[in-house]
Amino acid sequence: MNSVSPVETAKLATRAALPRVGVLLVNLGTPDTADAPGVRVYLKEFLSDARVIEDQGLIWKAVLNGIILRSRPRTKALDYQKIWNTEKNESPLKTITRSQADKLGAALSDRSHVVVDWAMRYGNPSIRAGIDALIAKGCERILAVPLYPQYSASTSATVCDEVFRVLARLRNQPTLRVTPPYYVDAAYIEALATSIEAHLATLSFKPELIVASFHGMPKSYVDKGDPYQSHCVATTEALRRRLGMDETRLLLTFQSRFGNDEWLQPYTDKTMERLAKEGVRRIAVVTPGFSADCLETLEEIAQENAEIFKHNGGEAFSAIPCLNDSEPGMDVIQTLVLRELQGWI
Repeated sequence: MNSVSPVETAKLATRAALPRVGVLLVNLGTPDTADAPGVRVYLKEFLSDARVIEDQGLIWKAVLNGIILRSRPRTKALDYQKIWNTEKNESPLKTITRSQADKLGAALSDRSHVVVDWAMRYGNPSIRAGIDALIAKGCERILAVPLYPQYSASTSATVCDEVFRVLARLRNQPTLRVTPPYYVDAAYIEALATSIEAHLATLSFKPELIVASFHGMPKSYVDKGDPYQSHCVATTEALRRRLGMDETRLLLTFQSRFGNDEWLQPYTDKTMERLAKEGVRRIAVVTPGFSADCLETLEEIAQENAEIFKHNGGEAFSAIPCLNDSEPGMDVIQTLVLRELQGWI
């Protein structure tokens, strides 16, 4: 029978005495079902957030409840059905985020006092449910991990808002940390570059250029001080340096406009149309602002924008997958988490 050395015994005793630490991965959200009722519930929660639509006045509420929530859920449900994970009856975003949490938990399994869970800002599983579950498992410290490389008030900040709301109802609050945005983190840029190179190597054609498409934002939000646009620019510039490309070979665009206000430009769909009309025939699109594939990448980019490009004369189009739960993607998440857990584990 093998005996345990005094040093190992001391290490085990120290580890057993450490307070439990919870890690909560958080992504944007998803409807529970790919039908109009499910999408309506999701859109109502999403579009009622003052971080997303800043003017929540009577006019907006009338438009939201009287027009948007009556018509948009039906059309968006059809989009979700195109990319739905029918085997698990859930969106790919939910499938991937769960897998990211499972793989992170496995990677940290040698630290028995660390518990990993996941949540969605909108929809289920909720942030409240995630925090409650971690607390129920004895976690006295929680690291919230917004899975957004680039910071914006409508993504990262609203995650923090909800975490703070959940903690505000507790008498015995856990200690909290939040990971910062990682838009130029070396591990993130390297993972993006590696994934792009690996994907391009599988194609039967050579793209003439690559478009980096980020989720859009009303220009007025940036004018008020949101750093999102500058983060997207910094990510793209870092990726260009890593790939040895200039602005003519790796373009920056913004997708997913909503409403009539001016959004950040250039617009992805207009760029696809313009490039095809100018004679570009082969193209690839990467979406560096998304940590997991979702409606905006699998349907809007891989289907809608591919159709726009080909309709206007393009011949070959490829959407590069997000980092997802790939090995490079998990390296990024693990690097961020271990960095922010210093002193706790």
